[in-house]
Amino acid sequence: MAAAADDDAKLESFLQWFQANGADLRGCTIRACGGGKGFGVFATAAPEPATTDGVVLVVPLDLAITPMRVLQDPLVGPRCRALFEKGGVDDRLLVMLFLMAERRRPGSLWKPYLDMLPSTFGSSLWFSEEELAELEGTTLYRATVIQRKSLQSSFDEKVKGLVEELLRIDESVSSTEVVFEDFLWANSIFWTRALNIPLPHSYVFPGSCGDRQRTHDGDDVCDSSLPAHQETGITVKDSSASADENSKSSNTESIWVEGLVPGIDFCNHNVKALATWEVDSVGNATGVPASMYLMLADKSSVEDGAEIYINYGNKGNEELLYLYGFVVDNNPDDYLMVHYPVEALRQIQCADIKMKLLEIQKGELRCLLPRSLLDNGFFGSRSNEDKDNMKNTTPFSSYSWSGQRKVPSYLHKIAFPQEFMSTLRTIAMQEHELEQVASLLGEVGSNEDREASDAEIQSAVWEVCGDQGALGLLVDLLRVKMAELEEGSGTEASDTELLDSMHSEDYVSGSDKNSERKLNINTRSCIVYRRGQKQLTRLFLKEAEYLLELSAKEQT
Repeated sequence: MAAAADDDAKLESFLQWFQANGADLRGCTIRACGGGKGFGVFATAAPEPATTDGVVLVVPLDLAITPMRVLQDPLVGPRCRALFEKGGVDDRLLVMLFLMAERRRPGSLWKPYLDMLPSTFGSSLWFSEEELAELEGTTLYRATVIQRKSLQSSFDEKVKGLVEELLRIDESVSSTEVVFEDFLWANSIFWTRALNIPLPHSYVFPGSCGDRQRTHDGDDVCDSSLPAHQETGITVKDSSASADENSKSSNTESIWVEGLVPGIDFCNHNVKALATWEVDSVGNATGVPASMYLMLADKSSVEDGAEIYINYGNKGNEELLYLYGFVVDNNPDDYLMVHYPVEALRQIQCADIKMKLLEIQKGELRCLLPRSLLDNGFFGSRSNEDKDNMKNTTPFSSYSWSGQRKVPSYLHKIAFPQEFMSTLRTIAMQEHELEQVASLLGEVGSNEDREASDAEIQSAVWEVCGDQGALGLLVDLLRVKMAELEEGSGTEASDTELLDSMHSEDYVSGSDKNSERKLNINTRSCIVYRRGQKQLTRLFLKEAEYLLELSAKEQT
């Protein structure tokens, strides 16, 4: 009860602050979602005339926390500017440092907003050791361990000292000591809530520091996605959130900047979301220049009191759990990461030559396999009609020797990217095959004075090797992947049993003698994610094994 009352007080304070600073709740309100799920945006009844166009929330960009606002801050701005100009911090870290400092300052402009933000998260970086153990054998486990070490090192070597220095500037701060959890909090706030905002030019270049800000191509689209989350093995993909025609047509006058927009960032995720956020630079859509607004595609389809969602993008459970702390059951956007270890590459026959060939081809040792690729395979949902519409032609360019190898009958049903197949063909080559490839490349003029092109190499390797070696290597990689996944947490079937048993009152209460696992939302998320990984591995392995069988028959 006390916690609920405290949340109510924080919400009331935030809404007063929010509207006092120009925010306009035209057809929605912000309130608790219930069930410990934090806050959300909900539709309200009897929309005002202003909402007939679907606009339900307008937020002045003055309230956004961006690198520019940090540099303009009257208290810590000068020091942050010096750090930024020296290259000591980038724009993302600048925002995180600011969040840590502002959270401790009693007189912060953003205090009512910061008080509303969660203090802990369900993402894997916040997992206990027991919870993290549920992910052993997965890409997410390795990425989380790497990222934790990286964040701890950054905190110890740089962040702690800088934030404490910023706090000492404000005499009203009683204690300037910060701990690693403060940095972990700011990191999570940024990665879960920051938007890629097309700000008006004047916001990005307010003074001499403006030319230091990062810009994006004018062809970008307005979205709520985040770029790759460091080099940890997790792929964070771009995701779409719409941009209005005004911002699209004036992209040359807008600069894309990452930042937090209070109010908009309380929208939760749903793949069937009916709302999008957009920027109104001159006030044509909202009557409020330099604002961001939330718009419903169809206001009549949203009932009074219904939560208004936005779509974070087509993200797999690996990315959702890593960044946001939740998963989607039977996620259609799930993907599997398969990679050939570079350490193993250095130890194979003719490693130096193969690595040079891969470099020319821009070959990737890591491959992302979205679930959707299975639709194209032998066991996918794509109809046989697709097969009749595809020609059995080699994917490689034609040369004087091209066409010697018969195009396989299964070419149109390969559920694996040709780029990765080319990488595996190169790795799997035997020494005598390398000599044949060199001979073919010589026929097209490749010599010491002219390096072979990537297309020439791929075509020559295909002519000499076909698919047998590459498919055999792919099968091995997927079998190793499955063994790693099952070693720490059992089979896909056992995960299914665990999820089914979570509906059991005995299991939830911990009285199930077959398990001492403390069940909570994090544990369930881990099981859903790892089961999905095992399922994808099984399905892609089935495709690869069948292709290998066909390849062996056609090559004899």
